[in-house]
Amino acid sequence: MSTHKPQALVVANDLAMSFDVSAPWLNRVIERKPRQLLHAVDGVSFEIEKGKTLALVGESGCGKSTVARLLVGLYEPTRGGLTFDGQDAHAAFKSADARQMRQRIQMIFQDPYASLNPRWTVEAIIGEPLQEHGLIQDAAELKARVAELLQSVGLSALDMPKYPHQFSGGQRQRISIARALATAPEFLVCDEPTSALDVSVQAQVLNIMKDLQRERGLTYLFISHNLAVVRHVSDQVGVMYLGRLVELADKHTLFANPQHPYTKMLLDAIPKMHDTGRARTPVQGEVPNPLNPPTGCSFHPRCPQATDICKTDRPALRDFKGIKIACHAVV
Repeated sequence: MSTHKPQALVVANDLAMSFDVSAPWLNRVIERKPRQLLHAVDGVSFEIEKGKTLALVGESGCGKSTVARLLVGLYEPTRGGLTFDGQDAHAAFKSADARQMRQRIQMIFQDPYASLNPRWTVEAIIGEPLQEHGLIQDAAELKARVAELLQSVGLSALDMPKYPHQFSGGQRQRISIARALATAPEFLVCDEPTSALDVSVQAQVLNIMKDLQRERGLTYLFISHNLAVVRHVSDQVGVMYLGRLVELADKHTLFANPQHPYTKMLLDAIPKMHDTGRARTPVQGEVPNPLNPPTGCSFHPRCPQATDICKTDRPALRDFKGIKIACHAVV
């Protein structure tokens, strides 16, 4: 029996995902090159309680979107597991109950221009999951339900016959949210749902998502590289670097008192309203090539606090003063 608290709806345990990015077989033979694996996600563990939001943040290429795809079953993990409401989610995705599991876990994608079929009307886009999952057969009932879903995201039933190109980016993302809500899911995986939108529109979409969460008791995994957005939506924040979690803490704790040198660097890079005279610390260095990650702690080449042990020993994610952190300099 697992020792997890009963209220954790989503439990990721040591999730890992590697991609084979080797050259074609013949090239490898001729050039005598070994196979190359890209470890996009490398042992990520977290829990999300029902009705709460965990945000995953980090620079581009740190594996956030791969985690999102693992959680909705688009990828199967190379290692580790995912439990949803006490059930092995990846086993369920492959079983006869897959449809039922997919009904309960939905995803909102990053780009509202790419994720909606341009040849379909809004009615067809939002109605598809309802028909696909056999939730509504009757045409009139389907129409009424689609209208209701559109209204829940601040659009109108009059938008049903229109096509995606007739909407702005923010409105398209609302259509994506309505589509994701169609099957009445409990868990939504949101992969940078506002990063393609203007700042003014971002706030509207985020507020809709927060309202829906309150009304429906939704649980979110929210992926973003924008810390201002994360501050607005999350309860807990996980900071990722090169496929691993380096810090996991309550939102207030993380913003008030970041512990990991990388988290401090990310927070320092945010422009502050009041500290106009203070020199901002830019995020130093580049993210290393994930095909050839540094030894030990993968952050050590950019870390001001790195010591010799950081170059050789990879720190584990440990409990420290009520947070989880992977850092030799802190723990």
